[in-house]
Amino acid sequence: MKTLSIIVPVYNERRTLISLLARVLKVNLRGLSREIVIVDDCSTDGTTDLIRSIEAAGPSFFEKHGVSKKRLGSVTFKCLYHPVNRGKGSALRTGFDAFVGDIVLVQDADLEYDPNDYPRLLAPILDGNADVVYGSRFAGDTRKVLLFWHSLGNQALTFLSNAFTNLNLTDMETCYKVFKAEVIKDLNLKSERFGIEPEITAKIAKLRYRLYEVPISYHGRSYAEGKKIGVKDGLEALYSIVKYSVFDSDYVKGGIVEETLSKMTALESFNTHVYSTITPYLGSRILEVGAGTGNITRFLLAKGDVTATDVNRHSVQKLRQQFSGYEGFKARTWDISKRPPKSMIEEGFDTVVSLNVLEHVEDHRAALVNKRKVLERAGGRLVLLVPANQSLYSGLDRGLGHFRRYGEGDLTAYLEEAGFEVETMFHFNFLGMFGWLLNGKILGRDRLPAAQLGMYEMVAPLALALEKRVNLPQGLSLVAVARPRL
Repeated sequence: MKTLSIIVPVYNERRTLISLLARVLKVNLRGLSREIVIVDDCSTDGTTDLIRSIEAAGPSFFEKHGVSKKRLGSVTFKCLYHPVNRGKGSALRTGFDAFVGDIVLVQDADLEYDPNDYPRLLAPILDGNADVVYGSRFAGDTRKVLLFWHSLGNQALTFLSNAFTNLNLTDMETCYKVFKAEVIKDLNLKSERFGIEPEITAKIAKLRYRLYEVPISYHGRSYAEGKKIGVKDGLEALYSIVKYSVFDSDYVKGGIVEETLSKMTALESFNTHVYSTITPYLGSRILEVGAGTGNITRFLLAKGDVTATDVNRHSVQKLRQQFSGYEGFKARTWDISKRPPKSMIEEGFDTVVSLNVLEHVEDHRAALVNKRKVLERAGGRLVLLVPANQSLYSGLDRGLGHFRRYGEGDLTAYLEEAGFEVETMFHFNFLGMFGWLLNGKILGRDRLPAAQLGMYEMVAPLALALEKRVNLPQGLSLVAVARPRL
């Protein structure tokens, strides 16, 4: 049975918290158990004592509030406390660090949002269509008519967020956000207050998660009734839209490799050009080595059947989820420094695509031999992209786990030693060479700034189109196309 974790950030909600939690517990969620994570942000109105009473009594606390024992049988409570008031964003981050469920949902502690909308919010994820779902207050359902200027402010912030993220949300500031567990666990969230909403949205957009929006009912409060968000919070949200959409670099948890993979996924123009560059050399039965986040996999599927491999099991699992509905798609774990399994050799692949992978493998000679073995039955092509020019090797390479960069002569020798004949080889991404030189060699950085990548994405189409017409003598990468030697 899957578990829904409901994160409830609380600050001075003594008069509504019990009613809200009772409504949450009464919702019929067939096939889901519930974990309710309450995070008290140092309330001063008696809410903290109320939460401690819930913690001490457990689910039975709600029997006197009309919740049946059957509903309470599949519920657990986790109560967490901030010693000082830190803000909604901080309370959510505390809850996100503590939950253990398969799906996580954010629920405010007031009565503005109706838990009866849970089935509608959960459906796109449970049906396998979405990674994230937002509940929209402005998408056509029952709502209380209230506070024109507040509503206008929400819509203005949503418009600006959409402009920076290239999404078409109708309600970025909504409380109701639902995530697959692995999505929210991946995000490196930093906001302390209401900037958490645009931060989450910006990072979801950058990581290209499947985002759905469903209409929800809304019963807004006035400021006299306890609404807390104001002009200062709106200005903070505006600042957060710009900060997290443009300047934030480390937006995923994990190392530099995971972060860089996520950034590359967002480079739509660059990825499109990579695919267009290798398209003439692709067959119809493709083995992709080191597929990572699938930023090229989605293009390859337009060409033929694809088996995507990666050494990381978690990446393979995400690939399966992302492309589960595609005919002719498979995903499997493979360490290319190890001999390919017999079943892989027997697949009869006519193309092996290996983009920015070989430099990560210490025994790259063995990796090339193993790629040739996969192609022996079909006599197909290896399409290889590797970092070029050893003189550019820097902290950027070390941070990404690169063992080396390659020259044309070196790469040709390695391929021939592994039993390949080089069909063609050329430099790629002339413009990117200057960014690598600046950040890695001159400034000594170990990661690429997000703002620079954003600017590169804007100018890349023109620069890369020029490369197609002019055979430039240098570039950040080398593309090699080779066939097994007969």
